[in-house]
Order: sequence, then structure tokens, then C-alpha cells
Amino acid sequence: MKTTVSGTQSERPSTTTRTYRVAVIPGDGTGPEVIREGCKVLEACASASGIRFEWRRYDLGGARYLKTGETLPATVLRELQSVDAIYLGAIGHPDVKPGILERGILLTLRFQLDQYINLRPVKLYPGVWTPLKDKGPEHIDFVVVRENTEGLYSGVGGFLRQGTPDEVALQTSVNTRHGVERCIRFAFEYTRKRNKRPPAPGNEGRAGKKLTFCGKTNVLTYAHDLWQRVFDQVAGEFPDVQTDYTHVDACCMWMVKNPEWFDVIVTDNMFGDIITDLGAMIQGGMGIAAGGNLNPQGVSMFEPIGGSAPKYTAQNVINPLAAICAGGMLLEQLGETKAAADVERAVMQVTGTKLKSLAAGQMGYTTSEVGDLVVKALNS
Repeated sequence: MKTTVSGTQSERPSTTTRTYRVAVIPGDGTGPEVIREGCKVLEACASASGIRFEWRRYDLGGARYLKTGETLPATVLRELQSVDAIYLGAIGHPDVKPGILERGILLTLRFQLDQYINLRPVKLYPGVWTPLKDKGPEHIDFVVVRENTEGLYSGVGGFLRQGTPDEVALQTSVNTRHGVERCIRFAFEYTRKRNKRPPAPGNEGRAGKKLTFCGKTNVLTYAHDLWQRVFDQVAGEFPDVQTDYTHVDACCMWMVKNPEWFDVIVTDNMFGDIITDLGAMIQGGMGIAAGGNLNPQGVSMFEPIGGSAPKYTAQNVINPLAAICAGGMLLEQLGETKAAADVERAVMQVTGTKLKSLAAGQMGYTTSEVGDLVVKALNS
């Protein structure tokens, strides 16, 4: 889907312009504000990197639903299937019942576009406060690979005798060998590519090129038996990658006590949803946490994970760095690794030298000014 306007892809960056069609879904609440700054940074990065973006904007979200009753029209879904990437602000409206937008838009996109990987970097940047005592950027730098289209989120279940004293509710975790294996294989390949340096002498407790399976094999003796067997089988194809296992409850403890033990964690949909929010807190909060919903062979979607934060809407005080970091992940997925690294470097420069806090209204700058600071750092 990527098109080359002149030259060839190998002729970077002076003789090649690489054009990407990116669908922009600003969404609800503060989503439009943070996505505005993310697009600003991506445009600044593009001008220096031989990239051109064709932005395609869609008004999906709570406002549209309240006006028309639509969540994700079939015509829009077909259009989204033909872009190079999706850039999402946030979905969530206080006047829409919880679950309608999430299932009607977010889960539909993940399932229909087969975005079977949720990728969540957990990295503490310079200058960012963490609630973990005596931990710094050298300790908090790992990635969670979450299976994104199966498990408890697959929608298999139902009610029996609903509304009566004898009501039964069933929610089934669906785990197919195909779905589990492709997630685990991606995680091994990602760990190998990430190639985190092995620990220096005296720091043997720190992770280096290690993949940890996070499960609950002592209780989920069917689903996670399948996960463990596939994990062990695929591990044989990656002798250069260390492997480890942790129960999910222990994982939460070690993420707080010894986050440096982790390099890449692979886990199922539900557990991944839980531990990535914990990860966001130890890396400084939702204002810096970005994620990607990946189809490595198709269309992927990138977003800040903090939600729509409706109480801050249109005040120009929300932190846009998570959206900007999501834009960096978008570049990485498109193969623009240098541009992605430039965005992260610029964000780190801003957090390390400029911001008083990541909290909304406490940064020392407005939303748009933070975007300007990142652009300036890109050009420095």
C-alpha cells in the first residue's frame, strides 16, 4: 500500500518520497487535541525524512453515535481496510453507555482488521517521575506483547434465566492454536529484533534478550496449557532468546519490585489488558503510554491508551506525548525506523529538560506548546 513517488526505497532520503495513506480518527473528548499535536510532529518528521502523508479523517466516536446511531459503518470499514495505518485519538463519551463504542468501534476494528497483536512499550523516559522507589530509566524498559483478538474478549458467552434469582452468566475464553502460535511467534521475533543488550557484570538480575510468558498455568489448566506447550515448541526455533515463565499475579509483583527483570512479556488478551495499565503507571502515567494494535501483514492502528479524558476537553491542557509516541510507533511499523527513533529522541529531550509534570494542567505548557517543543527538538 506504500507508494514511492520518485526514485526507489533504497535511495533514502534525498531522492525518494514515500507516501503513506493514514486514516485519522480523532475520536472523543481530548482525542482531537492530542491527535492534532501528533499529526504536527509527524508532518515535521516527514519533511526531514522523505515521507509524505495523505491524511484521511473520520468522525467516528460518541458524537457521531449520538447524532446518527452509527458506530462503524460498513462503508467506512471498507475504506479503512485500504489504508497504510490508522491513527486514533480516543473513543469514549460520557453520554454513551459503556461498551457500545468500545465494542462497536475498537473491538470491531481489531477483529475485522485482524489486529492480533497489541504492542505496549513500558519505558521510563528521563525526567519522568515513577512511583517506584529507587527505579530509573535504566530499570524500566520492557515491552508487553498481548494477544488481541481471542481470549475473553472474543464475545463467546451468554445468559441463562437472565433477570431471575437463578441467573447464570457465561463468558468463554477462546484460545486457538493458530491464534496463540502467531502471537507467541511474533513475540519471539520481536525479542530477537529488539536485541536488548545482555546485563553487564554485576547486573545479572536484569533482562537481556529474554521473552517471558505470563500466564496462570496452575489454574487455567486448559487454555494456558496450550499457551505453554506452544511457547516451548516455538522457543526451540529461537535458541538465541532466553525464555522465562511467571504467573500473572507474580508478574504484577515483579513489575513493581524488579521491573528490570523484564525484556519482552507475552500474554493473553485479558492478562495483557491488566498488566499494561500497571505498566503505564510505572512508566509515569497514562500521559506517556502509547500502544499499537498490529496486523503485521495488514493495517495496524496506533493510539494513546489513556482514554478520552472528557473533563479536560477543549482546555488545551492535556498531555499529548502519548499520542506523539503512538505516532512514533506508527512510523516504526511502516518501516521508517530512523524517523521513529527521531520522534522518541525528541520526546525524551522534552521530558528530560522541559516539563514540570506529565499531568494535565501541570506540565508548565499547553497541549499545543508541548507539540511545538517536540517539533523544535526534532529539528535540533
